[in-house]
Amino acid sequence: MTERKKPEADLRKYHTLFLELGLLITLVIFIIAVKINITSTEPEEVALEEQEVVEMEEVIQTKQVETPPPPPRPPVPVEVPNDEIIEDVEINIGGDLDLGGQLDMPPPPPPEEEEEEEDFFVVVEEMPELIGGLGELQKQIKYPEMARRAGIEGRVYVQFIVNEQGSVENAQVIRGIGGGADEEALRVVKQAKFKPGMQRGRPVRVQYSLPIFFRLQN
Repeated sequence: MTERKKPEADLRKYHTLFLELGLLITLVIFIIAVKINITSTEPEEVALEEQEVVEMEEVIQTKQVETPPPPPRPPVPVEVPNDEIIEDVEINIGGDLDLGGQLDMPPPPPPEEEEEEEDFFVVVEEMPELIGGLGELQKQIKYPEMARRAGIEGRVYVQFIVNEQGSVENAQVIRGIGGGADEEALRVVKQAKFKPGMQRGRPVRVQYSLPIFFRLQN
């Protein structure tokens, strides 16, 4: 025997209701889908931060001046109490000293050179006199050939010492003209004879000078 179904369990009565409800839900979904904007949104622009520009500055190396360190402070004197006893220290003076030996003395200083005193006069009571005169001395001159060719004329000054006998010593040219005239003037002066100079009644050495003339004859 088959069991009969209950009338509440018969679903055919609700078939139309379920169909309408499904169509309504489908329509609502379709409308919502149409209303939704499915276009893609524009991509957001990403703002790129500006890259910082790093400027390199040239660092000029400066020379560091080294300052000298300050001088050390002088030591502070420490007061010594008067009641402190200082031990006597024995000093052996004659331990290594040979008193009987010969001591090395330092060499004596070199003797000072004594300046030679001038043994002649410049001015005396009676000056020397040239025997025969200057004219006679000029006649003994032989004009140098070199000076003659070069046309050299002038005066040669010769300085010398007239000793106690009236002879010439230490003759030298103090102003010359060259061309062999200086040597000729010395030759002639060295042969000259003088009456010696007198100081307090006795002959003395006197410094004297003579001009020797050189002149070409036309």
